[in-house]
Amino acid sequence: MTQLLNGFGTALTPINLLYAVIGVLLGTAIGVLPGIGPAMAVALLLPVTYGLDPTGSFIMFAGIYYGGMFGGSTTSILLNTPGETAAVVTAIEGNPMARRGRGAQALATAAIGHFVGGLIGTILLVLLAPFVASVAVDIGAPDYFAIMLLAFIAVTSVLGGSRVRGFASLLIGLAIGLVGLDEMTGQQRLTFGSLQLADGIDVVVVAVGLFAIGESLWVAAHLRRKMAEPIPVGRPWLGREDLRRSWKPWLRGPLIGFPFGAIPAGGAEIPTFLSYVTERKLSKHKDEWGKGAIEGVAGPEATASASAAGTMVSMLTLGLPTTAVAAVMLVAFQQFGIQPGPLLFQRESALVWALIASMFIGTVLLLVLNLPLAPVWAKLLRLPRPYLYAGILFFAGVGAYAVGGEVLDLVILFVIGLLGFMMRRFGLPVLPAVLGVILGPNAEQQMRRALQISDGHLSGLVNTTFSVVVYGIIAVILCWPLLRRLRT
Repeated sequence: MTQLLNGFGTALTPINLLYAVIGVLLGTAIGVLPGIGPAMAVALLLPVTYGLDPTGSFIMFAGIYYGGMFGGSTTSILLNTPGETAAVVTAIEGNPMARRGRGAQALATAAIGHFVGGLIGTILLVLLAPFVASVAVDIGAPDYFAIMLLAFIAVTSVLGGSRVRGFASLLIGLAIGLVGLDEMTGQQRLTFGSLQLADGIDVVVVAVGLFAIGESLWVAAHLRRKMAEPIPVGRPWLGREDLRRSWKPWLRGPLIGFPFGAIPAGGAEIPTFLSYVTERKLSKHKDEWGKGAIEGVAGPEATASASAAGTMVSMLTLGLPTTAVAAVMLVAFQQFGIQPGPLLFQRESALVWALIASMFIGTVLLLVLNLPLAPVWAKLLRLPRPYLYAGILFFAGVGAYAVGGEVLDLVILFVIGLLGFMMRRFGLPVLPAVLGVILGPNAEQQMRRALQISDGHLSGLVNTTFSVVVYGIIAVILCWPLLRRLRT
């Protein structure tokens, strides 16, 4: 506790507080641009920090991390264009809320969710870092594969009008995730001889294409039938009913997000998907899901923020980055001649505790700066819909081009956008496809590693207690409709 108080003393000096404010503002501004997420922001700012002391640099990076995640949620809610993969789930309920004139409430829910998730996540970081790090060390390839399979099954079973359509959407995403070089053999897969496709298709391009381009084409196809009116902004505060429905998801989110952030199993993507599924199962307002249920914004946003705190556990205590931002921050540590690991808390205790204290400060700054701005952001929806969606197409194109700087990325973006339009036309949910692209390659690698360890025996996938428990949960999810029918 004394070390944490000393960390606050360092982080609250005027110059370090200024770095935190700059980090949050830059992160939010950059997170709003699709394709330029917090990882790219930290990477771009690395040269700027050469002249700063290490403590100031990492305080700024922490602000960029949280600000970038919230910025991605802003475009996800208002424009159906996720700024990064952690904001993909927010679009499912956040954008329908915005279209119903509740954009300001959705943004306020996201801001408070980020504050609650970040606060609880950072407290857990202080209390549980050694324990979670020891658990993460013991988790192997079979366990990671089981976790990812659970995410696939849970999401495809809950979304869409039928499980068949959910699994069809998942297969589309898994097929897109196969594009590129096989990491183990170096074989080209679905590249059609193009060297530019050898690195695969970036997840952000897929998410922006399916969500933003697909939605824009779908709206454009229906504009001729009826003239679209500007979307109302609505009242810029949360009512008593909104708070009553949001406080439990805000508290449940960190319990899902923090453990997943601390283990290398896909960063904030898996826990946000699982949070969405959990809130949908527990909700008493089943008819609102897919049309703007506020729980579908509150839970995933708190989860994503807590997951960001969780990633710091394994990065600081093991030197093991579990997300792209953590990997860039690891490079930054090495730039200053510091090696994260078990001895970091002893050798650089002042730096570490100042960084943790700045995470508390960053969550407060994020709420203070962005909660009053929610109605201002929501006024974007007053634009007539043809102009609004033209702007979405423009920013989606800029974001996709920024990912790799290749014209081919724009072609892929609009091809995937057409695919998203067709999926809407035939009633296929978009989320399982995005999940397949994000987690498919990782799941394949973990499965192959587990099989290699066991000499190709399938028993290698179920040789741990953890994996057996997860497969038991999967069996319950798959058999539940049948059991419910038999009980009836």
